[in-house]
Amino acid sequence: MTDTPRFPTEWLTLPDLVDVLGEPLGRVRRFLDENYLVGSRRDGVLRVPAVFIVDGRPLPSLRGTIIVLHDAGFDADETIDWLLTPEETIGVAPIEALLAGRKSEVRRVAATLA
Repeated sequence: MTDTPRFPTEWLTLPDLVDVLGEPLGRVRRFLDENYLVGSRRDGVLRVPAVFIVDGRPLPSLRGTIIVLHDAGFDADETIDWLLTPEETIGVAPIEALLAGRKSEVRRVAATLA
């Protein structure tokens, strides 16, 4: 892992996600199982970067990007690290580009990582 500054975000636990998304725990777990969200264990607790939630919903362009990264062999931690770390070919952290609506560009770069 490099010393590159990562995109700043808070981390949400499952109970936090239940509150933020206004969904029952089972539905929140389905978001994770179906790649609408990706989380990793931080301090022994599953957490999801808060930046992955926009207007009380998972960022719509996130799911396809997570799937592309998983297809490239990335695990959940590597997926999160890639999304939050500035990517030279994109010019910003991939999550920042997704938030700006640059889904195609992000997925094109992600697809080259396999």
